[in-house]
Amino acid sequence: MASTMETARRLAPGLALATGIAVVATVIGRFLPVVGAPVSGVVLGAVIGMVRRPADSLKPGITTASKFVLQLAVVLLGAQLSLAEVARVGVESLPVMLGTLVVCLLAAWGVGRLLGVVGNLRTLIGVGTGICGASAIAAVTPVIGAVSVEVAYAVSTIFLFNVAAVIVFPIVGHALGMSQHAFGLFAGTAVNDTSSVVAAASTYGTQAANFAVVVKLVRTLMIIPIVLGLAWLVGRRSSATVDGAATAPARWSFRRVWKLVPWFLTGFVIAAAVNSTGILPGPVHPAISTVAAFLITVALSAIGLSTDIAGFRRAGFRPLVLGLVLWVVVTGSSLGLMALTGAL
Repeated sequence: MASTMETARRLAPGLALATGIAVVATVIGRFLPVVGAPVSGVVLGAVIGMVRRPADSLKPGITTASKFVLQLAVVLLGAQLSLAEVARVGVESLPVMLGTLVVCLLAAWGVGRLLGVVGNLRTLIGVGTGICGASAIAAVTPVIGAVSVEVAYAVSTIFLFNVAAVIVFPIVGHALGMSQHAFGLFAGTAVNDTSSVVAAASTYGTQAANFAVVVKLVRTLMIIPIVLGLAWLVGRRSSATVDGAATAPARWSFRRVWKLVPWFLTGFVIAAAVNSTGILPGPVHPAISTVAAFLITVALSAIGLSTDIAGFRRAGFRPLVLGLVLWVVVTGSSLGLMALTGAL
């Protein structure tokens, strides 16, 4: 009990600071939904960190907020999904959704290498653009061991093109004469952050917004295979060298792969499965969604606090160019696949 109290006292100051920033960021997000609370948290945290670097006494709590709280938020995201929703979305949306994701990840790998963007940052921008923005980045970060500056840069880059999508997409939709249903599919597959999906689709119409949200939630399920694949790759690379000496690739059994599965991903699947049974009453879902969003804001506020601004300068403009290219690729592939499947 004494050790638990000591741990709590050690973590409390940093957690309190991150939570306080998250509260302010949440208020800002209410007034500026296009920006959203998570991005506001990153920006506020980074500004505070620039003005005055956090004291050593704050660092344990800030680290816990940026890691454990982030992982807990990912688990709660699963409780917003029903596995049956995948079937209800139907054959119309899945080809567009999966095709867009594959194209985005391939482009992130290829274009990122051409631009010289480092591996972790390339991965974060790729999954953030291809799946669901800050939530996907939250899920992938602890698996690949990304550092705070990479997370902050990826979130900020994706935010920039989220804002662009909210402004540009309704114009594109009207220019192409899209129906409410078609625009919902377009927004759900080509805009990466949930708040931006809602903002863009709501501008187009209520029916578009309703369908876009369903598509977006199903798209979030792609976190599972992506995180599993990345966990496998990270584990395989780490087992390929021992004390700097190359070794034969390890044999991969189900047990070995299972050990690579992060606890929060298992929790994500369990939460989605529980939600699929209908055990959770309807009124609980908005509360879970609110808590998950707030925890992500707390975590990203902590990441902002620990951001190395000098690292941004070292990263240069190339990650931003990668974000732009991926935004264009995802938008174009979504429209192209919708045309091919007759959904446009």
